Parts: sequence; C-alpha cells; structure tokens
Amino acid sequence: MEAAGRAQAARDRVPRIDPYGFERPEDFDYAAYEEFLSTYLVILTRRAIKWSKLLKGGGGVQRSMTVKRYIRKGVPLEHRARVWMGVSGAQARMDRNPGYYQRLLQGERSASLEEAIRTDMNRTFPDNVRFRKDAEPCLQGPLYNVLLAYGHHNHGVGYCQGMNFIAGYLILVTKSEEEAFWLLDALVGRILPADYYSPSMLGLKTDQEVLGELVRTKLPAVAALMHSHGVLWTLVASRWFICLFVDVLPVETVLRVWDCLFSEGSKIIFRVALTLLKHHQASILEATSVPDLCEKFKEITRGRFVTECHSFMQRIFLEPGSLSRASIARLRERCRARLLAQG
Repeated sequence: MEAAGRAQAARDRVPRIDPYGFERPEDFDYAAYEEFLSTYLVILTRRAIKWSKLLKGGGGVQRSMTVKRYIRKGVPLEHRARVWMGVSGAQARMDRNPGYYQRLLQGERSASLEEAIRTDMNRTFPDNVRFRKDAEPCLQGPLYNVLLAYGHHNHGVGYCQGMNFIAGYLILVTKSEEEAFWLLDALVGRILPADYYSPSMLGLKTDQEVLGELVRTKLPAVAALMHSHGVLWTLVASRWFICLFVDVLPVETVLRVWDCLFSEGSKIIFRVALTLLKHHQASILEATSVPDLCEKFKEITRGRFVTECHSFMQRIFLEPGSLSRASIARLRERCRARLLAQG
C-alpha cells in the first residue's frame, strides 16, 4: 500500500506530458523516473554550467577533444541545437548557402513527393501534443516543409518512411525549420552511409548485416539463437536503424545518443545496439520461439536500463569493447558486396 501511495504521489508530481510534448504511456513508471530525475537534474545543472563557459562568446562550436568529452557527458537542451549544428558541419553549410532552404520550398513541385509526405503526417508522433492538428502552433506544417525541401534537395532519396520521425525530433530540438533541414542533410548526406534512405535502402540493409557480424563475434550465443530460429536482424532491429532509435528508446536517451551521432558518426548506432544486446543477453537467451524472441527485443528497449540515460551512455562506450572506425568500414564493405552479389 505504501508503494502504491508513493507511485501515486510521483504521478501527481511528474507532468503527464514530457518537456518535448510527448504523452507518457499508461504503464509509465513515475516513481522510478522521479528517482532518476533527482540525480540526473544535478548532473544536467553541472553540465550546463560547464557548457555555458565553453560556449561563452557566441561563436560556432568546433570539434575538439574537449567538445567530444563534453558531448559524451551530455548536452543540455538549451545548447543542443547549437552544438549539433556546429559539430555536424550543418552550420557551416547553412552559412555558405543563405536562402537555399527557402528557394527549395518555392521551386518546382512534385505531386508524388508531396503525396508520400502528406500520407505520413498524421502517423508521425500521434502521442505528441505539438504534432496534433489542433495544436497551436502545429508542428505538422514545419515537418512537411522540411521533408519537402529535403526531397527536392536530394532527388536520389526523395522521401522515405523513417525520415519523418528523424525530422520531427530535429524540429523539436532546433525549433527552426531551416536548422532541422541542414541537420537532416548532415545525417542523410554525410554521417550515415550512402543509400540508407534510397529506394534500395542498401546502406541500411548493409548496417543490419554488419550488426549481425558484430554479434557473431562479440555475442556468439545470441547469434546462434537467432540462426537456430531463422530470425533475420531485419525482423527485430530494423527500426533501430531506420528511425535511429526514435520511438524505440526513451526520448532523452535518443537525444543523448544523437549528441554522439552528430559528433562521432554512425559507429554510435552499433555501440547502442551491442550494449542493449549484451546487457540483456541472459534474457534474450531464454527465448524459445520466434514470437518470444521478437518480444524480448521489444523488452530490451524499455525499463530503467534505458531510461537512466546518463549511465546508459557511459555503458555504450564500455560494454561493446573496441569498435574502430576502420573495422566498421571493412565490415560494411564486405556485407555490402555480399548483398550486391545476392541481388
């Protein structure tokens, strides 16, 4: 009874809608979250003071070992847009191309592109009050514009499902259509491998194969279980790659992962995936069927381990062990060649 009382008290204190506009799910553990928040807010306050000193003067954010270290320890929300824009190269591109975003929106229209984007509007974050049609202002308009501009900017990609979730998060963080566009360009055009969101999705399929290879090396028992049930990574982990963990992990955890994604590149995706698998290996190995295995993969993206984003981020740099850029590049080359050979 006492525990129930504490849970209700926490529910009364913690807002039902999070700082980004997302409604908390019915089964949200308010008491555990409040406990985590009591320590995390202290950390964030300390980080905010350090970031404010580092960013004093208002110049752009340049890559350095200090900045890399600071980013790994977390970027406070008020500095996040500026840091992402700086370390990703998006700010430099935006500065070199004044008015380009507006010109894309005023250019030729493509009925098929517009229809594809419009179809996904109401499916994008139905649990976020800022993306609802009755919101004031409603973020569906800015989201539509960013995706339309990007489709005109990159004809090889156009629009692909998954990009709506990524652009949506970028808009929530930057509160700027133009900055969200240039960050989307940094992600799809440079940070992620080529063909991630092209019609063939070859880059994305390659990375799922790379994860399979890494699991075979680092977690052979998990790989053997997947193989024995004939389960492909596409079935259990495709959203990890397509949405870069959006709608998979808690919002703040995704943003902490993206801090490092913009700073250190796409290798971070594998660090997160391997940490989830390694930490929950014993639970995954209990699966006795394909539906069971699929359920385990849903479970490992919920709960305290992923909600406590600060300790989770510390673990992604420890638990998977060595993961060099060169070794990932070699694996990508090998897996890509294998997929092309399979046709």
